[in-house]
Amino acid sequence: MDTKPTLARPEAGGVSRRSLLKVAGAAGLVGAGLPSRARSAFAAPAIHTARSRVNRQASGKLSLAYLGTAEQAAVWENLFALFAEQYPDIELEAQANPVNDWAGFFDAISTQIAGGKVPDVVQVATEGQRLFASRGLCEPINDLIERDQAELAEYYEDIHPKLIEWDETYNTTADGSRYYLPGDFNTMGLWYNAEVFTANGIEEPTDDWTWDQLLAAGDALKAKGIYGINVTPEYFIGVMPFLLTNGASTLSADWKTATVNSPAAIEAATFMRTLVEREISPLPGGTFDHFTATAQGKLATFGGGRWPIIDMRNLKMVDKMKIVHWPRNTQQGSPVGWGAYPIMKGTQNKEAAWTFLKFLASKEASVYFAEQGGTIVPGRRSVANSDSYLANAPAGSIKLYEALDYATPIPSPDKGNVVQSAIQDAFLQILTGAVAPEEGLNALNEEIQGNL
Repeated sequence: MDTKPTLARPEAGGVSRRSLLKVAGAAGLVGAGLPSRARSAFAAPAIHTARSRVNRQASGKLSLAYLGTAEQAAVWENLFALFAEQYPDIELEAQANPVNDWAGFFDAISTQIAGGKVPDVVQVATEGQRLFASRGLCEPINDLIERDQAELAEYYEDIHPKLIEWDETYNTTADGSRYYLPGDFNTMGLWYNAEVFTANGIEEPTDDWTWDQLLAAGDALKAKGIYGINVTPEYFIGVMPFLLTNGASTLSADWKTATVNSPAAIEAATFMRTLVEREISPLPGGTFDHFTATAQGKLATFGGGRWPIIDMRNLKMVDKMKIVHWPRNTQQGSPVGWGAYPIMKGTQNKEAAWTFLKFLASKEASVYFAEQGGTIVPGRRSVANSDSYLANAPAGSIKLYEALDYATPIPSPDKGNVVQSAIQDAFLQILTGAVAPEEGLNALNEEIQGNL
């Protein structure tokens, strides 16, 4: 979702999605730090007490591993407290990994899983879902979906149909097994500081902004000592938006053929390099803090899904920020990554795990997480169009949901860890000028194809 996909920040995002699991048998998302026993350590806010329901059918201990920086974990912990209020007989032990990206998250997981510690449920961004399913690391949930189809009907009616379609297309194995409920997601939009544009007499970005307009605005802002955009080599955040808005991608639609050296992809990489070369974007690879720079008026735009919301609120920037669709060259485009929570093989409490998955799919949980400042876009249409999601958020936030209409799932083949690492390494070389775009993408295409 971060799949910043994905859930995002993840890569969501933002979310760097550099590498997936390095150990072949790794199967969870437990990281070091920020453990919490939701039932005993956190009390749900009183506002939810009156409408809570008590369900005592499922019981016992349940472990969850998820991605969460210190700030993100605080939001998740409130959600866990609501779960504990509704299901007091389930002792949920949730452990967050306080990293800023999926790469660090997955790297930490590989070490822990290799040591034999596997949680009951894990948070998995799109990039890891095929890997988990293809290696038989998760419990199929076909029987549970069928058993509880009446209970789930309202959920499926409320979520965007493409989330259902993509989950079935990419995450159902050859034998028909299903492992995930389609969940919340992140797409990419262009976040911008409206004050920077108006104060400098430059027209604000629009939903039909083009690459040429981005370049022109960037040159004008550069003359005033302001970066126009922050271009990065991150797969979800930096690479895919520019490829897709030029009709290109890293892989074919079935994720079986590398296409990253197509003329359209080379043109996109060349444009990205131009933005850096002309100093419209800072040089990637350093310690540039794009959120702080935006608040200081030193950066006009950056790419993001929902995950920047916490930083923008903390920086008192929500009312100054707006979101539009990504600038295009030949077409609209955005990657999309969605979150999922597989039940792991060997769990001793499948019923409690399934109860937790259904809780996350509930409207109450979606509303609550959105109100708390969750860093993912609600999969439920009703919540995405409500004040729970849109209040205290930049103008244009609904466009992240609307992007599902034209978004493309972030290509994530079985060896997604190797492919993603290669993509980000190659684009870093291209953006810094170490290799020419065509040469770099030709080599990258061979490397990707060799791992499919």
